[in-house]
Amino acid sequence: MSTHPARSLSRVLEDLGPTLLDLIHGDPAAAPELGGVGIHDPHDEQHYPEHAVVLGVGVTGAEQIGGLLRQLAAQGATALVVRGPVADGEALRSAVAETGVALLALTRGASWAQLAAMLRVLLAEGDVGEQGDQTLGGVPSGDLFALANAIATLLDAPVTIEDRRSRILAFSGRQDEADDARVASILARQVPERYLRIHEEDGVFKQLYRADGVVHIPPPNLGDEVALPRVAIAVRAGDEVLGSVWAALRRPLTPERERAFQEAAQLVALHMLRFRAGTDAEYRLRADLVTTALEGGTGAVEALGRLGLAGEPLLVMAMGLAPAPAHDHAQLAAERQRLTSALAVHLTAVQPRSAVALLGDVAYALFPAAGDSAQAQERAVQVASNFLDRTGDRPGAVVGVGSVADEPAALARSRRNADRALRVLLGHRTSRRVAPLADVHVDALLLEMRDLAAAHRDELSGPLARLVAYDTDHNAHLVQTLRAWLDAFGDVITASASVYVHPNTFRYRIRRVAEVGGIDLRDPAARFAAMLQLRLMGPHNGPNGPNGPNGPNGPSGPNGPNGPNGGGARGGS
Repeated sequence: MSTHPARSLSRVLEDLGPTLLDLIHGDPAAAPELGGVGIHDPHDEQHYPEHAVVLGVGVTGAEQIGGLLRQLAAQGATALVVRGPVADGEALRSAVAETGVALLALTRGASWAQLAAMLRVLLAEGDVGEQGDQTLGGVPSGDLFALANAIATLLDAPVTIEDRRSRILAFSGRQDEADDARVASILARQVPERYLRIHEEDGVFKQLYRADGVVHIPPPNLGDEVALPRVAIAVRAGDEVLGSVWAALRRPLTPERERAFQEAAQLVALHMLRFRAGTDAEYRLRADLVTTALEGGTGAVEALGRLGLAGEPLLVMAMGLAPAPAHDHAQLAAERQRLTSALAVHLTAVQPRSAVALLGDVAYALFPAAGDSAQAQERAVQVASNFLDRTGDRPGAVVGVGSVADEPAALARSRRNADRALRVLLGHRTSRRVAPLADVHVDALLLEMRDLAAAHRDELSGPLARLVAYDTDHNAHLVQTLRAWLDAFGDVITASASVYVHPNTFRYRIRRVAEVGGIDLRDPAARFAAMLQLRLMGPHNGPNGPNGPNGPNGPSGPNGPNGPNGGGARGGS
């Protein structure tokens, strides 16, 4: 078991090196406790957590690396990771000595995304709420990396802990002593498909999950590739198989070590259950803290403190998912959860102090907004847009961005603004997928006026009510005509083309609008009142109304442009 603290640079190098990370220059023992993970972006303003490990994606050459080391030192970072190999030059050694920022190299072929995920797992202890000093079998509760190292020491062999899908949950040190298959698994954090296929063909998994003890697995036939034999044992909690533990052997296990392996599997089960329960509990705690903060009451300050967001401006993002006809309730709920998790990962990479929680049908994010309010909101819109671009068009997700809250009491207003913008986006009243309230304010007001009218049980009245009644009784399309005329600012040629009728026919119809509705179209107030009522009715006067898609004047109705009575030059009222 490691003697280094969980959030120390020495512990990171012990658990992830030399398979993933190599120390180029610096003194890990002198580094302070790590505060989080950041990703360097040369084209954007960066905000890293205090004492961060920064991933220098795309940073190469002594000049770039040295410049970034000095920049990170001014921002209080602890370590910089760049892609290896790194030329071991005197310039870099001097830059590290000058700045105190350690320089690490990521193994060629390893994924930056996997490294970021592993670092966050290692540094996650104590991030939310208070954590106790609980241990299971002398290992900190839920710390699977520490447990893997302990088992590796007992067996004198490198060890991995895997779930039922052969994803690597944790691994011990000394993986460089194993074979290429093990190194490939660590780099991908998933056992490669070709190795899984060999194990399935040989019946390894069937034997593993049926056996109560250790399963000895001979080295697979990989052509010219050298492979070591394995021993594995299933990890069970009652009848449930949680995963398995694998060791790559250069020499057979003694009977004593085999018994120790079986006992260790029982301890792994306890840790995996604690890890799973701790993850669920942490998620619920985070959701409770985000909810408390969004309410902006007396508990908001404490909640923000426990989230690590106290004392700085924030804004609220609200992400919703428009239901698709093919989705049932369970599919929609699963998709919301998936997108919420993806949003949390994305925001954490951009701004590590962000907090995300799914509350009901909406995922809310508390996003730090330092600096100028307008620039902070613009940055939040850009971050949300980048996230939705990565998800593609399939999920149908949209994000409303709230106002900047300079104090906890203002978070409730930021949430309301984000919710109002989100409602407009979900109502497809704009083609945008991300918007702050300022950009959709008029549409939001119209929706709220419609709610107010419905709450008061107001009915359509005045000229527009007379036009709707006439259309219903005579299968006419006067409402459609008025809408087109107003939308075209009285331009008959443009308006008639939009409803596929001859301009002379349109002129006749607009005269009928004035006569039937009793509306003076020369009066600006009358025009404004008609436009407002039409907006409150919606673009089609409801799905079954006279101008709705299913109504007589809709696109497919008898009087619509595609109907038997429609057409470009047909006259009549």
